[in-house]
Amino acid sequence: MPSSRTSRSMTSDARRFRRLQRRLAPLFERIMPDPRAPRGVVVIPSLSVAPDVLGRIVGAKHYEERMLSMLMLLRLPETSVTFVTSEPVDPVIIDYYLHLLPGIPSDHARRRLALLSCYDGSMRGLTTKILERPRLVQRIRESIPDPALAHMTCYNATAAERSLALALDIPMYACDPDLLPVGSKSGSREAFREAGVACPDGFEHMRDAADVAGALAALKRRHPTLRRAVVKLDEGFSGEGNALFSFDDCPAGAGLAAWIRRELPTRLVCEAPGLTWEPYMAALQEMGGIVECFVEGSDKQSPSVQCRIDPRGPIEVISTHDQVMGGRNDQVFLGSSFPAAAAYRLAIQDAATRVARVLRRRGILGRFGIDFISVPRGTEWEHYALEINLRKGGTSHTFMTLQFLTDGAYDAGTGLFLTPAGLSRYYRASDNLQSDSYRRLTPVDLIDIAVHNGLHFDGATQQGVAFHLIGAVSEFGKLGMVCVADSPEGAGRLYAHTVKVLEREARKGRRVTTAAHR
Repeated sequence: MPSSRTSRSMTSDARRFRRLQRRLAPLFERIMPDPRAPRGVVVIPSLSVAPDVLGRIVGAKHYEERMLSMLMLLRLPETSVTFVTSEPVDPVIIDYYLHLLPGIPSDHARRRLALLSCYDGSMRGLTTKILERPRLVQRIRESIPDPALAHMTCYNATAAERSLALALDIPMYACDPDLLPVGSKSGSREAFREAGVACPDGFEHMRDAADVAGALAALKRRHPTLRRAVVKLDEGFSGEGNALFSFDDCPAGAGLAAWIRRELPTRLVCEAPGLTWEPYMAALQEMGGIVECFVEGSDKQSPSVQCRIDPRGPIEVISTHDQVMGGRNDQVFLGSSFPAAAAYRLAIQDAATRVARVLRRRGILGRFGIDFISVPRGTEWEHYALEINLRKGGTSHTFMTLQFLTDGAYDAGTGLFLTPAGLSRYYRASDNLQSDSYRRLTPVDLIDIAVHNGLHFDGATQQGVAFHLIGAVSEFGKLGMVCVADSPEGAGRLYAHTVKVLEREARKGRRVTTAAHR
């Protein structure tokens, strides 16, 4: 248990943070309407989650690179960006991003960019590493031209990010960590009910195996044909905290509860590879969780809606996506297509807006996503809200890439993205393009291959490919990309073509010859 002194300190930090956050609304009033207004953005791309969760993500130490899309803020000529990472990012990767900037010389952008590093590749959150290094915190402060015109942005906001914002004395454009329970799996279900948005039948605030067994028995009694149920850790990440329970061969009547208690340790199959019953139950006891019906369907989809609550109050729908799911039971996020299918994107957008109103009443701020499961029933679709992610997600950096590259905007009336010329743009994206053959490539090789095969983003047509997670390619054989085209089919073809080219070039095992190499 925390000491009374620690509790008082945490309460004091919370009060100071709330005062600091009051600067956001007037700051946004002054600078957001004017693209030439001076501003400073401190980017902290920390995945502040448990080290064991990070350890299950292939190439996790390079996931900080996903927020390099924020470097495209440098297209605003009076904007400065401070980007902090655990380990230095290869200069060739920074150069790749700066050359994507439309209409801005890379030298001009580089003068407004400060790259700082902890030089610490340990499997811990970046923000924790920064706070352990007071001289680094001071260098971050010194990199900000005018703190009165600056704010901090991060992947997810925890008490660590709050402490860093206080140390830098700049507000954080993200959710107050004290409100994170609102976005837990249990909190999400409560928000959905308040908003009148359907979610799978289930139970919140599970704390141990007895709670889980009782909830499973209750669900089976309420739904006799139920085949499967899912258990989710309240703070699970990217589907890795999910586990599936099968009711196959279960008895009816009085013997059901005893059968579930007996079978639970062996029938509960964790989504995360290598995660077994004992550590899963230990995590449940620590953070809590939910049990809910597993939604069955022959053609079900996994769309999501991304929203933003402005410091000034307005709610904005940013985008919709169809998520590409994988893992043992299609519970793990792999990639996405933008926008979600025309048959239902406006319906889930409306549901997300109702949930956003509930979140605004509870004080939530910044970007968040809401995941759905959608199942065709005859000529209609049924939608069930699954969870709220009070953070940037797997679709945040891909959509920001599209937005920054084209200077276009999302049209909430149609659910489409329109360029300044009024043309629609679509994309297919992934964070999990992975092949053993890619281990033969370095970041320089990847960029050479892209250049020689025309795998780049063309500013004239506003179509093409932008890569990310480039630093993970050699060690982990993994990278990400966004393939932008003028139709969903075109984006799919471009994605398939890019994968085909990468596989072919990686297997060649020879360097692409360029003038610089001669």
